[in-house]
Amino acid sequence: MSKLDVRPLTPDLGAEIHGIDFRQTGHAAPAIREAIARYGVLFLRDQSLSLDELVDGTAAVGPILRVPFVKGMESHPDVIAVLKEADEKKISTFGGTWHSDFSFLAVPPSLTLLYAVELPEVGGDTVWANQYAAYEALSDGMKAMLEPLRAVHVGTPHGTMGPAAGSATSKSIQMVRNDPAADKEILHPVVRVHPVTGRKALFINQVYTQRFENMSVAESKPLLDYLYRHTTSPEFCCRWQWHPRTLAIWDNRSTLHLAINDYDGARRLLYRTTVEGEVPLAVDEAMPAKVA
Repeated sequence: MSKLDVRPLTPDLGAEIHGIDFRQTGHAAPAIREAIARYGVLFLRDQSLSLDELVDGTAAVGPILRVPFVKGMESHPDVIAVLKEADEKKISTFGGTWHSDFSFLAVPPSLTLLYAVELPEVGGDTVWANQYAAYEALSDGMKAMLEPLRAVHVGTPHGTMGPAAGSATSKSIQMVRNDPAADKEILHPVVRVHPVTGRKALFINQVYTQRFENMSVAESKPLLDYLYRHTTSPEFCCRWQWHPRTLAIWDNRSTLHLAINDYDGARRLLYRTTVEGEVPLAVDEAMPAKVA
């Protein structure tokens, strides 16, 4: 990582990486992965990427995951076109609630890449929240209570308990609705250990986390509501104002993110790819990891 020109954006979350052409990222991939684990989200400005080059660069960073329940582009099935047209008003935006991508999968993704193509003059920012910092800010008593717990994650937006098939979202984003396969309950540790850094991070989010294991939704709600507020406190966050040809790469294992839906009347287009992850490890399961 010392070979990269890394310029942090906040003390704990986010950094710009300068001097790298993502089309030739193969030799720098190990350092990039280490920097992502350390800073949570990286931004590379002034990239000129075709869809093929975005896919190839993603594969250099890690094995590509073709995510379920959201249809990729016909020409590039591993790429999701995150598009909201100017005439699509008063609808939800893709990723418009705090979440970690596809945490309801048995093996959630490790990284997500998002490449900006067309943007509003103002608005359409994305915010990330550092879940290392969120965990570390908790009291010792709260940490001790949470570390043994597991939480139930469900693909609610895509399952039979989620929005109806006709729910208003951008017509260009083809999301599967009402699929019973997304109702499967998956257990993940509430506190997971990052496989690269060995640091502990909270791993819950208000989109996919339903309740704690062996507790009802009603019993779980007070503590989950507190944690949802805590995990997105401003001191843990980094807000990014997009510019065309900027590439963001973030770590779903240690961050949450939110796409701000404040740009009705403007067109916004970004291309998204995803990298495979690993089964989240609880504190008592984790082996000592390399510290980044």
